[in-house]
Amino acid sequence: MKYALVTGATSGIGIAISRVLARKGYGIVMVSSSQNHLADAEKSMKKRFPKTSIYTIKEDLSQKNSAKHLYSQIKEMGLVIDVLVNNAGKGLIGTTEKISINKDEGLLYLNMVTPTLLCKMFLKDMYKRKSGSILNVSSTAAFQPGPYNSTYFASKAYLYSYSRAIRHEAARHGIRVCTLCPGTTETKFFEKEGIKTPAWAMSAVKVAEYAIDGLEKNKAVIIPGRANKVFRIIPAEIKLMVVALLKKPKNTHNR
Repeated sequence: MKYALVTGATSGIGIAISRVLARKGYGIVMVSSSQNHLADAEKSMKKRFPKTSIYTIKEDLSQKNSAKHLYSQIKEMGLVIDVLVNNAGKGLIGTTEKISINKDEGLLYLNMVTPTLLCKMFLKDMYKRKSGSILNVSSTAAFQPGPYNSTYFASKAYLYSYSRAIRHEAARHGIRVCTLCPGTTETKFFEKEGIKTPAWAMSAVKVAEYAIDGLEKNKAVIIPGRANKVFRIIPAEIKLMVVALLKKPKNTHNR
């Protein structure tokens, strides 16, 4: 059986992608920092896919050395990962000087450092086998700066750029590296940021279907939905101003 490793797999886009891959016959390795969420997700997956091998690993990927620890666990389990999905991520709302340094550092590890290290380690294995795929979940946030959500937007721009670069390198080894750039999506992401999910958000199920279809077609950049594709070509300065209006905390005033 081929296996897919999905980080941030217990809700939103992560669990939706896990379900699509399970339908296609992959065993699933689900990674999350919450043991309770993993237990619920595992139960749900096994109910839907009773013949599919489901593994769970509790790992806080916002911590230093977590990528190496996760990779080591996969090796100890004797699993060969054919599809790596770097989905875990988070955002922080507020003016940059008011956001906790520790929280921002965790965000940078989760959104940038961990997916980079996981790509490096699993790519070596894929190169040896001459097979495998990587799906890195960036965002339409990668296409412009994001005032009051600055670290998140910048981290997604990094992941977008990094993914495009390693795609070029990996192609000569027969390995696919695709970048998913969803727009506003119905997930717990906004709840964690402390704001309401916008009414125009796309369902995580739709995003997941776009994602795996694009991965199978080896699309360099996968942007779910026509509106998000149009949004990409709007000048960055205009999008920056829109983001600033939407994300500006109510207690923040111009100085």
